[in-house]
Amino acid sequence: MISYKVKHLNNGLTFIHHYDPNTNLCVSNILYNVGARDEDPSKTGFAHLFEHLMFGGSVNIPSFDTPLQKASGENNAFTSNDITNYYITLPSDNIETALWLESDRMLRLDFSEKSLNTQKGVVIEEFKQRYLNHPYGDAWLHLRPLAYKTHPYQWPTIGKEISHIENAKLEEVIAFFESYYNPSNAIICIAGNIEFEKAYELTLKWFGDIPAGPENKNIYPIEETPTIRVEKTIISDVPQDSIYMAFQMVDRMHPMYFAFDMLSDILSGSESSRFTNILVKEKEIFSHIHAYITGDIDKGLFVVEGKLNSGIDFDRAEASVLEILNEISVNGLDHEELTKVKNKSLTSNLFAKTSVLNKAMALCYSYRLGDVELVNTDIERIKNLQKSDIQNICKEYLLNNTQAVLKYKTK
Repeated sequence: MISYKVKHLNNGLTFIHHYDPNTNLCVSNILYNVGARDEDPSKTGFAHLFEHLMFGGSVNIPSFDTPLQKASGENNAFTSNDITNYYITLPSDNIETALWLESDRMLRLDFSEKSLNTQKGVVIEEFKQRYLNHPYGDAWLHLRPLAYKTHPYQWPTIGKEISHIENAKLEEVIAFFESYYNPSNAIICIAGNIEFEKAYELTLKWFGDIPAGPENKNIYPIEETPTIRVEKTIISDVPQDSIYMAFQMVDRMHPMYFAFDMLSDILSGSESSRFTNILVKEKEIFSHIHAYITGDIDKGLFVVEGKLNSGIDFDRAEASVLEILNEISVNGLDHEELTKVKNKSLTSNLFAKTSVLNKAMALCYSYRLGDVELVNTDIERIKNLQKSDIQNICKEYLLNNTQAVLKYKTK
């Protein structure tokens, strides 16, 4: 069990504390309630751009990394479609350095045309290297708008296209910052070898006077259940024909969320999984195939992605995947099969929460989901999954012929 205390500052900042006397470290983790889904569809990529801008210096601190390095600290960040998360790890005695740095960039970044152009260049280069100049790199630029018609999961965190970043104006960037990067829209967790009273006192000292700002209400268009199968074929200079099959699944708080996670492991989580045994080794339809979930807060995607062997057509490849899903829906699973992946998931879940950083991130994310106690109770949801749950999600969500299919065909 992960112990914690939660308090709220008058300006709306949520403060979470976790005491761990078994480490000499402290973590400051700040989760901002903003992701790619909060962007203007004509100005995408802003949340990810801010992941870079936030390290470019603030009003009173021109270099974010310099004082942090002097305090023996490390920091990083990540952006998803749902959230943006910044974290700093450093010796417990130096935790105030982290709070000083985080509070100043929450108060006001050092916005300038120079810093904006610098970070735009970094993001544009990342867009080119990871998404445009890499085989299959643009898959999510095509797959998301196939799978989503109304919800703003239609684009990846990098954005829809480079021009949205190229054309970003300073006043638009400042407006985005003022809308989301404020105490009302943030959760901070201080975890590690620091007592609650001291952690709260320091948080109040460094964040208490920052104006509250607007709160993100997280109101988005509801994605209806798809009724038709859609597909797109791309002829590209890729080494092998490849297929992506995306099925709409449930949201993060749905009782069956972890059933989809378990199913992805049953299908491709090991060398003895069904996809590997049947479709790679036995039938030699794919050279490689795996299943995974996108893990979004709203309705996410269950994705099957595979590289076809030479001479295998797309229809046969797609049919072979559906055959295995149908087999599970009709005949269910072996007891050992579910037990194996359940134990693997439980072990991963517990191991992930051994580090103080992971505990801090899990506490913030659980609170963002609406119940901080999920950090402890999610494991029970995994334990309670039944073979019938896996059968039912195959029938209800994966075998209704409404998936979005993306095909890469070699030139």
